[in-house]
Amino acid sequence: MSAEHHHHKETFVTKYIFSTDHKMISKQFLITGMFMGIIGVFMSMLFRLQIAWPEKSFSIIQAFLGDHQQTDGIMNPDTYLALVTIHGTIMVFFVLTAGLSGTFSNLLIPLQIGARDMASGFMNMVSYWLFFLSSVVMVASLFVEAGPASAGWTIYPPLSALPKAIPGSGAGMTLWLVSMAIFIASSLIGSLNYIVTVLNLRVKGMKMTRLPLTMWAFFITAIIGVISFPVLLSAALLLIFDRSFGTSFYLSDIFISGEVLHYQGGSPVLFEHLFWFLGHPEVYIILLPALGISSEVISTNARKPIFGYRAMIGSIIGIAFLSTIVWGHHMFISGMNPFLGSVFTFTTVLIAIPSAVKAFNYITTLWKGNLQLNPAMLFSIGLVSTFVSGGLTGLVLGDSALDINIHDTYFVVAHFHLVMGVSALFGMFAGVYHWFPKMYGRMMNKVMGYWHFWLTIIAAYGVFFPMHFIGLAGLPRRYYTNSNFPMFDDLADINVFMTYMAILGGVAQLIFLANFFISMYRGQKATQNPWKSNTLEWTTPVEHIHGNWPGKIPEVHRWAYDYSKTDENGNYVHGQDFVLQTVPLKDGEEPS
Repeated sequence: MSAEHHHHKETFVTKYIFSTDHKMISKQFLITGMFMGIIGVFMSMLFRLQIAWPEKSFSIIQAFLGDHQQTDGIMNPDTYLALVTIHGTIMVFFVLTAGLSGTFSNLLIPLQIGARDMASGFMNMVSYWLFFLSSVVMVASLFVEAGPASAGWTIYPPLSALPKAIPGSGAGMTLWLVSMAIFIASSLIGSLNYIVTVLNLRVKGMKMTRLPLTMWAFFITAIIGVISFPVLLSAALLLIFDRSFGTSFYLSDIFISGEVLHYQGGSPVLFEHLFWFLGHPEVYIILLPALGISSEVISTNARKPIFGYRAMIGSIIGIAFLSTIVWGHHMFISGMNPFLGSVFTFTTVLIAIPSAVKAFNYITTLWKGNLQLNPAMLFSIGLVSTFVSGGLTGLVLGDSALDINIHDTYFVVAHFHLVMGVSALFGMFAGVYHWFPKMYGRMMNKVMGYWHFWLTIIAAYGVFFPMHFIGLAGLPRRYYTNSNFPMFDDLADINVFMTYMAILGGVAQLIFLANFFISMYRGQKATQNPWKSNTLEWTTPVEHIHGNWPGKIPEVHRWAYDYSKTDENGNYVHGQDFVLQTVPLKDGEEPS
């Protein structure tokens, strides 16, 4: 059956809803992730208002949080903690994981390795619908009477293990755990699919050493996910047992209102170990795809081969390995043996080496390049900036002796928002701007893209750069007001400034949303290869077809970064400043 014939038999349901086409599934992940992102960012706006003006009544808080959640537009502590919890959960899992791995692994893996589709289109579809179901359950938890989960996004016991501990420990917490269990199932199915596809479906000539760095990043990310996500699932299942079946994996010697509960023998530190064994690799499950995307965008728009291709692959593998043996640096004040703390300090500081390799190689690729400063390129350069500036503070937090002083202060919040949150979001935006023509056959508006970038990076640094200083001053995180502590009165103006910047950042995302949805229907029609890029996805027709390529899949003869390649006379090979992977080698030309 021909691709065209198959195309005509599709119905609306099989094409747009229960699709097994990787290109459609990537769009489903992206749109769902963007919707969850709107919720997550809006929550951050609400609690920033509370931190900046803790005694002031806001009609917007009254309107959105309802009468039973607060009084007269002033947020109460339970509501504040619930907002912080769900904001963190949504942004880490439902926006950044879905927006990067879900969207771009699905879109690019078959296109860049020369495959007709994923190894299993059905499993791919199931992966998305499990993700969608987990998103629905998480959003539904916002509407239960006692409120959503409010034990922080790390859901430490005993707050998460005792249904009667606080209002957010009840039905909302149960829904949180159910949602995360479904999400983990989705991630595992997707990751296995990505791994099998990369290993088994590469086109003729596509050796592993000819894969674009995006493919290496998605491939290694999927392996980290398969190793670490089951550990979080086990942590959640044991927590469900403690909550519902009277076990005490995490509970011991608990008193509530003077009443001694019957739990004994458990330890909340066990939960911390299980949670952070996923929690730290999760940083790189989010960050590595963003770094892979920026590698592709920077090389394409610098019109230069990526500097140190094999070193970049080595750094991705090094980061992946080290990320699984550093989880204890989140637990330096949990009563850990100081010797064990020194081991985790060593492995944590070690991860700076492959991270520095990536940063220096990006800078060297940019050096003396013929830079095309389009929105995708600006966001990629912005990622390098936030990755470096956020990563430097990680050296402070990774040292057990220094971390003890600033643990659970806003310094920690500033660090991980810059290095993980903002960097990953910049990678996602770069990917959307760069591959939007491949997804929708149209170009996004460049001027709106520039406004989006500059407002976003100014807002990001405006929020998180001052946050380091209030953290060093000792301001603790997750407090809904600091007005009871006179020593923090001098920091109030900084919090007000940060809130204005956060609102600016939120408004900037409206420009992106408008650009995205208007361009989808009214953007300038894209040519087949608008960025003059080398990789295989730009050899497919603009019009989406089943199987990606009409007729035979092209063969690969070279690596993905033959930009500005010249012969011995200084003339461009093939007469242009880029050579597609599908172009055969000339006589005497060195294979890559």
